[in-house]
Amino acid sequence: MKSLFEPSSLQKGDKVAIVAMASKLDPIDIKAAINLMQVNWGVEVLVGESVSAAYFNFAGTDEIRLRDFQFYLDNPEVKAIFSARGGYGSSRIIDAVDFSKFKQNPKWIIGFSDITTVHAQIQAMGFQSIHGPMPKTFMRNYDSVETLKDVLFGNEIAYKIPSKSHNRLGSGKGQLVGGNLCMLAHLIGSPSDLDTDGKILFIEDISEYLYNIDRMMIQLKRAGKLKNLAGLIVGDFSDLKENDEPFGKNVQEIIAEHTSAYNYPICYDFPTGHEAINWAIPCGRVADFVVDEEEVSLIFESKI
Repeated sequence: MKSLFEPSSLQKGDKVAIVAMASKLDPIDIKAAINLMQVNWGVEVLVGESVSAAYFNFAGTDEIRLRDFQFYLDNPEVKAIFSARGGYGSSRIIDAVDFSKFKQNPKWIIGFSDITTVHAQIQAMGFQSIHGPMPKTFMRNYDSVETLKDVLFGNEIAYKIPSKSHNRLGSGKGQLVGGNLCMLAHLIGSPSDLDTDGKILFIEDISEYLYNIDRMMIQLKRAGKLKNLAGLIVGDFSDLKENDEPFGKNVQEIIAEHTSAYNYPICYDFPTGHEAINWAIPCGRVADFVVDEEEVSLIFESKI
């Protein structure tokens, strides 16, 4: 299996843009991130009108968010587009986005959580994108932002973490696909539906009830998304909720149950998701995934 097409690496002096594809935010929340990119990375940062727009909970109307994203998507001088934050809203505009100029001049799209929809759409067209820190979350963890910089500037990346006793041992190789579990479940049957066959799937989520995690895993299983994986990476499942009458199983037990019929390696507690440590993952790039008793390693294919 080959990696999907990789956009050009950033260089000092390049232009990048920040837009808000989903929920609204206070522009002050991303001032430090803009300064970091301009001073430390040496790139010029353009800020879209959606970053300061508001319409109910959204960063402006669907029309404003779509127009903003489309403008920078079509601009050949912009080499990367960051979603300012997640929240909710990118699925409301994704079907109206015209990717024709993007296909002629691919660029990096960066975000996580709700932006899983955008990643899935881009991968369906054959291009890589980056699941990683967004400007609103940049200042939570410097090392995570460094992993994002490494991906954007074309440096080699390899991740290693200590293994956990509840991991499933083994090895696999394939493209990395995935993101927010809730969004992945909602994408099934849509034009952005994610192809998981032969791939390493990663999942994460936040503020969900445990019974709903179970329901979404069943949705993925019934749709065949768990059957033919090369591996499964379970990221952070943050701030989970219980009903008054407890569901009775934790996340590891839920996931283990719904993947028990399969033989691929599984690791838990990988640093991707809504916690401060959120390592950048180039979606659509091939990696070697090894889970042994001592260590979990994720070694991405070199560009050369």
